Amino acid sequence: MTDLEKLATAAGRELEDASAQEIMRWAADTFGSKLCVTSSMEDAVVAHLASTAAPGIDVVFLDTGYHFPETIGTRDAVAATMPVNVITLTPRQTVAEQDAEYGPALHDRDPDLCCSLRKVEPLQRGLTAYDAWATGLRRDESPTRANTPVVAWDAKRRKVKIAPIARWTQADVDAYVQEHGVLLNPLLWEGYTSVGCSPLSCTRMPGEGEEGRAGRWAGSGKQECGIHL
Repeated sequence: MTDLEKLATAAGRELEDASAQEIMRWAADTFGSKLCVTSSMEDAVVAHLASTAAPGIDVVFLDTGYHFPETIGTRDAVAATMPVNVITLTPRQTVAEQDAEYGPALHDRDPDLCCSLRKVEPLQRGLTAYDAWATGLRRDESPTRANTPVVAWDAKRRKVKIAPIARWTQADVDAYVQEHGVLLNPLLWEGYTSVGCSPLSCTRMPGEGEEGRAGRWAGSGKQECGIHL
């Protein structure tokens, strides 16, 4: 077990009951410039948290080439108004190049491969400069996230993974957004509860009574893009 892995395991236990702000301050103090935040730009909650603990922190955004215009607009607004350094990662292939190799609408035919090419691989590449990364995962989002630790060892990337708001509910998120005036993706105001890529097979508006991520890859059995598996 490496020193970083030992650190992550111990911190996961010690910080389980800490506030999101305390977890984020610990991460900033421990890793300094070797810490980044990843954001899908569904909202800027974790980016805001990180900016209070480490102004100028790198906020990593995956531009899959399939995003809603509102998502790109949220990214640009975060970059323009918050004390963070937004870094945009892109896949090795453009959408047109991927279509030429794999055929059009790969997201409809093989969503796992599409996510791997346009999300998982670019993030793997983009995180090489860091020892730790913070995410906006919450336990209440879906069954696949119910056991998310606040700090853990990411064996796939050999990094410490931090989820400062893992214990938050949607009500906690809403209260933080209201208190601090945090930027939200405009699609949330339209009724979306989870925002991913724009093809209907990737993101649709959930129906009444459905859980928050029900509109992601609806009907396919797929629940995660692969980044957090």
